[in-house]
Amino acid sequence: MIASDIQALGERLKNEIGRGVIGQHSAVDLMLIALLSKGHLLLEGPPGTAKTFLARCFAASLALDYGRIQFTPDLMPGDVLGTNFFNFQTSQFFLTKGPIFTEILLADEINRTPPKTQAALLEAMQERCVTIDGDTHALSDSFMVVATQNPIEQQGTYPLPEAQLDRFLFKHIMSYPDEAEEMRIVEAHATGVGMPSLSDLGITAQITPEELAEARAFVASVTLSREVIAYTIQLCRATRDKPALLDVGVSPRAAVNLAIAARSRAALQGRDYVIPDDVKELAAPAMCHRVVLSASAEIEGRTPASIIADIVAETEAPR
Repeated sequence: MIASDIQALGERLKNEIGRGVIGQHSAVDLMLIALLSKGHLLLEGPPGTAKTFLARCFAASLALDYGRIQFTPDLMPGDVLGTNFFNFQTSQFFLTKGPIFTEILLADEINRTPPKTQAALLEAMQERCVTIDGDTHALSDSFMVVATQNPIEQQGTYPLPEAQLDRFLFKHIMSYPDEAEEMRIVEAHATGVGMPSLSDLGITAQITPEELAEARAFVASVTLSREVIAYTIQLCRATRDKPALLDVGVSPRAAVNLAIAARSRAALQGRDYVIPDDVKELAAPAMCHRVVLSASAEIEGRTPASIIADIVAETEAPR
């Protein structure tokens, strides 16, 4: 594959997802970047903003196994990972694998389950394997989590701990559609009872596992200059140098992930080299969920997005 092939592939996936999801272009772009970067994506927004539907359309456009977990307050870690059962006929234990053994996992309303169950995803998201009763089981190399969550101000939610958030490449806030988009949504989908099925929409897989592997191999070869690496590190380190605004800055994992994502964005733009704008565009979705506001910043009404935007504006980009 060459850069133009990656760009064309991205356009095919966008068009296919667009058969079902109207608008939400930024979310789709981040999904494709996360896919090529082997990263995970967290979508946040109020109910009814197409978070789950977008994840389903995204999965349908890929020739990968798809699974869904509806996170609820009574869900247990074994319901996610699986459980060893004893077979009395053979006098041996056998593993009943949980829904995490898939390739594209929709973790729906992830913050409606207690932290004990949320933690079942930590090893899988970082190392692409799970440990059950002392035995380690490998997951697919294409394993990717697309999680949705409701705003933490809503009832029945548990905030995700920092260690969990740090394993997501991006967090994206799903906004309400504008008036024209909402008109198109109602015209397109208000034809029966409930939302149309994916088969009714005609969404089909646009990329094979082999093509995805080739695309990821190309992303790994995209040129990332030392100047752009230094710029990425400066942005990340700046979040740790603002104690008046941020109690916690981003981790080195964030810098690594941001650099990888910048390579993926460059490929989807049809380039085989990264430019500073790739890093700038992805700084907010890659870093906002990883920082913790100070008490004074909260009192002043500051947001992570506004602070990251200031850091980007203050940091000189390489020419």
